[in-house]
Amino acid sequence: MKFSKRTVTCNAMLSVLAMLILAGPAWAGHAKKGPLKVFILAGQSNMEGQGVVSMDDARGYNGGKGNLVWSMKYSKSAEKMKHLKNEKGEWVVRDDVQISFKVNGKVRKGGLTVGYTGYGGSSHIGPELQFGHVMGDYLDEPVLLIKTAWGGKSLYVDFRPPSSGGQVGPFYTKMIEEVRAALKELGDQKYEIAGFVWQQGWNDMCTGPAIPEYAQNLVNLVHDIRKEFNVPDLPVVVGELGNGGPVKNGSMFEFRKAQEAGTRQIENAIFMKTTGFARPPELSPNTGHGHHWFGNAESYFLIGDALGEGMKKLLKK
Repeated sequence: MKFSKRTVTCNAMLSVLAMLILAGPAWAGHAKKGPLKVFILAGQSNMEGQGVVSMDDARGYNGGKGNLVWSMKYSKSAEKMKHLKNEKGEWVVRDDVQISFKVNGKVRKGGLTVGYTGYGGSSHIGPELQFGHVMGDYLDEPVLLIKTAWGGKSLYVDFRPPSSGGQVGPFYTKMIEEVRAALKELGDQKYEIAGFVWQQGWNDMCTGPAIPEYAQNLVNLVHDIRKEFNVPDLPVVVGELGNGGPVKNGSMFEFRKAQEAGTRQIENAIFMKTTGFARPPELSPNTGHGHHWFGNAESYFLIGDALGEGMKKLLKK
């Protein structure tokens, strides 16, 4: 069959037009419609993300045991992790789930994939990875995750919300500023702040006076964030400080009780237990980093999954 020059030209133009339509606006992703669903992911180093992706030298990373590559082959969650790579063995990048995270004064943003942590590159993951997949699969609308987290910060001092009295924590202020800056970047894009996720606690657990105050400080934090963004019924998910697995006494035990008690006092909030996601140091990359779940990628994957499932429950109400 012969084609005229005009026919070929028209076909080429149609192909280009189709590609432009499919590409869509920057935040649109897989032709999903409706206002952008925005989730704020906040906390300290375990929200930043300490799960090792592929580093595997014997001295620094225990031969790779417990990193993400290893976990996708040998962990209990291997089958559940398959969606993280495509048929070519490359890390999947989701265009329908975008992420914005400011690190060292620079905002990194783009499609959801490995590497949105404080380290830069693609060396680590945090809860955002699987949380984003859960939300992207569940929602018909495109998703934006605004991640705002810093290591070594307490709710008692650093994130102290205005309603708790005393000096407002400088990282509470930074958190609000970073969220507003990310929202401003959307321009005229219609959006809805759909949820707040809090994964934090180690520094409060290590500060004796902070534990008795934690429940009320958590209530105040949520109250003030809802007021800041004028979302009085904003769904809130609080992730347990589950490092090290189950405990029956001590500061970790008391702190976890305070976390759960505070969450129970908040309307439209849910507390997600994470102690079952702890993995032994001998099967983890960073054998001496108990405060960071030993760098175990499966742990961070499962935390993100639990936080996502918790958010789904709230969104269904």
